[in-house]
Amino acid sequence: MPEDRIRIHKVETLSDDWFLLQKTTFDYRRSDGTWQRQTRETYDRGNGATILLYNRERRTVLLVRQFRFPTYGNGHDGFLIETAAGLLDQASPEERIKAEVEEETGYRVREVRKVFEAFMSPGSVTERLYFFVAEYDPATRAGEGGGVAEEGEDIEVLELNMDEALQMIADGRIADGKTIMLLQYAALHLL
Repeated sequence: MPEDRIRIHKVETLSDDWFLLQKTTFDYRRSDGTWQRQTRETYDRGNGATILLYNRERRTVLLVRQFRFPTYGNGHDGFLIETAAGLLDQASPEERIKAEVEEETGYRVREVRKVFEAFMSPGSVTERLYFFVAEYDPATRAGEGGGVAEEGEDIEVLELNMDEALQMIADGRIADGKTIMLLQYAALHLL
């Protein structure tokens, strides 16, 4: 069906530095049958995965705080509280998120459960994000976490009561979309 509605005319690479930025000119067949020429820029950084670690008995969650330059450039202090996340880098979402959560939080999880997947900024970014949850307890701590310094990561691990985490959404201290989505999922289905 999309092939009947899209005719790509030209794809230009604008940047292929860290990730791929392209400008595509295409014709789009509108609902009324007429064709319209459009141009869009797309940023392809690959797909990613994110996970919320939770402890049902204690009603706590593990989050991380790290500096995000793009948010700093948009008037935020740049230090976002988030769920652990990372790009897939040719791995399956399940295996990549297990490695990423250990790098960032120091906790080793054996079982992860995918709860949904979503496009976070579909108007310009191609990334599909896979969302997971997993239980943790003190016995699953395998290291310090903190991320990979060579990749520029300097991550603080936070253990929060679920009620406090939800309050942090309400008062703006948690402003990351993927984190808000997983915390709301947890409030509805887990804790």
